[in-house]
Amino acid sequence: MGSIKHFDLVINSDNIFLNEDYGKPISERLSIVLRRNVSKNDFANIAIRSNISFSTIRDVVYRTNSLTKANAKAISLLIHAAFENSIAFKLQAEGDILFLNSLLKV
Repeated sequence: MGSIKHFDLVINSDNIFLNEDYGKPISERLSIVLRRNVSKNDFANIAIRSNISFSTIRDVVYRTNSLTKANAKAISLLIHAAFENSIAFKLQAEGDILFLNSLLKV
């Protein structure tokens, strides 16, 4: 999303994931929410920032690869991007609703 500025935040994956989360796929709900709220550009940018390959991140998100301590930072960054994007989508949808409502009240 172009309207939200990405800040260089320190993301600590230890605060998001528990030891029992490693070695298995992420939850189905997290997978769905991430897929709905991130773009290929987000995947690419996070791959660069985290030094984890695009394909590894994609495979973890699509649950064909397990979460590991090595890829957890990338997934944490993706969660942050999804959160920012979901807020932007919400604001955009609210603006669209107001605009469409004004057209329907003609």
